[in-house]
Amino acid sequence: MPKSAGLFLIAAAAICGLPPLNGFLGEFLVFLGALRGVLSSDLSTGVMGATVIGGLGLISGLAVACFTRAFGLTFLGEPRSNEANHAHEAAWPMLLPMALLAAACLAVGLAGPWFLGSLLPETLRVTCPAAIGAAARLDDLFAPLQGVVTVVVLLLALIATLTLVRRVLLRGRPIGEAGTWDCGYLRPTARMEYTASSFAQPLAALFRTVLRTRRSATAITDEFPRGAKLETQTGDLFADRLIDPAFRRVREALSRLRWIQHGQVRLYVLYIALTLLALLIWKLT
Repeated sequence: MPKSAGLFLIAAAAICGLPPLNGFLGEFLVFLGALRGVLSSDLSTGVMGATVIGGLGLISGLAVACFTRAFGLTFLGEPRSNEANHAHEAAWPMLLPMALLAAACLAVGLAGPWFLGSLLPETLRVTCPAAIGAAARLDDLFAPLQGVVTVVVLLLALIATLTLVRRVLLRGRPIGEAGTWDCGYLRPTARMEYTASSFAQPLAALFRTVLRTRRSATAITDEFPRGAKLETQTGDLFADRLIDPAFRRVREALSRLRWIQHGQVRLYVLYIALTLLALLIWKLT
């Protein structure tokens, strides 16, 4: 599924805030604003800016790791089921919406710095005349962003040019293809490949105090073991400790009102009539 994989990759890069896609715009401006806060003379502003930079950097790194794992889990490796083994490219009605969204991510990322740089000052002058001074300083924010996007576009253009030159030079020449080095395994299977859990293990080990990953393994006792088993399960801390208990208490409290729902339509009509009567009395008083 090369087309679906390519569109998924563009969307994942946009979510991770990589240039020149739309997610990079907001992230870069937040980083730049926080950096200017760090360089300010006010101590509280500097501490807040450093906190924002550290938090946003951590979130960005985790986002890259997350979507790298998601892309590899979905589109790379040996198929682990019969359905995955017979996967095929989606039809154009399914590809078209993804292509439009991917094009929008790229268009906003490329044109956004210049478009916003010219639109925001005029918008502030019309909607908030008191912020005219701030509008004049917006150019200082968008100028570095425009420079970064320009460098990235030039780099992508260079890569595209080199790719085109390579194709032209190799046109008409025989090109051999061979499998990659498989460490001596002639017929690798899905059981031998690097899994998504293995990919995330270093990060999971780093945050093991928070994640509380549960691990169960079958001990190897024989000299020539026939099989072994290892399972890891990482729950959702907020769901297990905060959301689920809160909803459980709400469900237990509301379960005491189940006697109201008894299945008799005439009593439901009575509920509506009493509610309307109560609202009428409340309005008259």
